[in-house]
Amino acid sequence: MVSPNQWFFLLKLAELGAVERWVFTSTTSLAMELGCSQQTASRLLRKLSLDGYVERRMNFRGEHVKITENGIMELRKIHDTLTLTLHPRRPSYLTIQGRLFTGLGEGAYYITREGYWKQLVNKLGFKPYPGTLNLKVSTSTGMVTRRELEKLPGIIIDGFSDGQRTFGTLKCIPALINDKIRGAVLLIQRTHHNSSVIEIIAPVYLREALKIKDNDLVNVKILP
Repeated sequence: MVSPNQWFFLLKLAELGAVERWVFTSTTSLAMELGCSQQTASRLLRKLSLDGYVERRMNFRGEHVKITENGIMELRKIHDTLTLTLHPRRPSYLTIQGRLFTGLGEGAYYITREGYWKQLVNKLGFKPYPGTLNLKVSTSTGMVTRRELEKLPGIIIDGFSDGQRTFGTLKCIPALINDKIRGAVLLIQRTHHNSSVIEIIAPVYLREALKIKDNDLVNVKILP
């Protein structure tokens, strides 16, 4: 993630129009805009370029600069954080939508560990099907909701050790899948998936019960 100084630099470039087009500027003019030295502006711009947040095309008069997709994503992260902070009111329930894809079996491995399994059955009130439904979230609204899930209290499944390795804490959040089947969103502390993925467990094989396949859109309602 970009540092605060880098973020303000990105914001200034965005204000100049660098999100949609190449803009002509110089580190001297950027320094004046930001109220810093030319050396600081040069260092920040170079770091943003090295980290892949901006592209630069230099010539003898100055340079053209454009914010990359990675840079735009960083700006959106700050926007999402500000939105949630300044407008904390939440609906009675959250909804999130994602496309189904086939995972690597990581979720199935975790939930079938005895140290987790007994807790899942006792705390959720059902025996989970030995596998997870993996959904990929791609919209900006969906990503905001996905991050919101991390802040919900949920049902905590304690970590444990089997003598060979340590397993971290899990969090389960009750959910309704496609308005038909009750299950839970499973948030794994240690996972190979990034934050755009949600994993769901239920007492039935969801693909078969809902007649869904890879790339189908699946709706998830987070229950209060």
